[in-house]
Amino acid sequence: MGLFFDVLSAINNPNQQGSVNQLESIMNSIQQLATNRGIQPSQMQSAMSVLGNILRPTLQKQQSALGGSQLQNLINQAANAGINTFGQESLLSPQLQQQIVQAVSQKTGLSPNLIQAALPSLTSAMLGFLNMGATKPGIQGSNPILNTFLDSDRDGDTDLGDVLKFANRFINPSAVS
Repeated sequence: MGLFFDVLSAINNPNQQGSVNQLESIMNSIQQLATNRGIQPSQMQSAMSVLGNILRPTLQKQQSALGGSQLQNLINQAANAGINTFGQESLLSPQLQQQIVQAVSQKTGLSPNLIQAALPSLTSAMLGFLNMGATKPGIQGSNPILNTFLDSDRDGDTDLGDVLKFANRFINPSAVS
């Protein structure tokens, strides 16, 4: 739940990009994907958890190679590029994509073809969550959401599935998930 608290903090911090509208947009895209593909909420949460757990080390390596601000720029560009124009090749090698597809399929029971088709949308949503902590243009500072996600001590506080679950409760308080 720690990572979701960072999302809420970003929404409440006028120096960060996060907003309720941005969170709603991410959640709507995930809901639309789930509805269109027949994915249950629990499967979507599991898919996001697996995606985050596999991509965390990749993003940590890129942070080491590029530096924090360059990684933030890459995430910002990818998050704002949109689902259809997202250049996964810069983030996801074909081998990593296959690893994600297999791991998500094993965890959720969804077909590999379905996961492969949904991967750009899932990755875009994940990067959208991480980008909510970025500072607004002209303001110096780091992204606490990205920092929390990357500095995970594996205590369960940075699970993207949990972020999805709590974000859904925040956006739709009357819905049970």
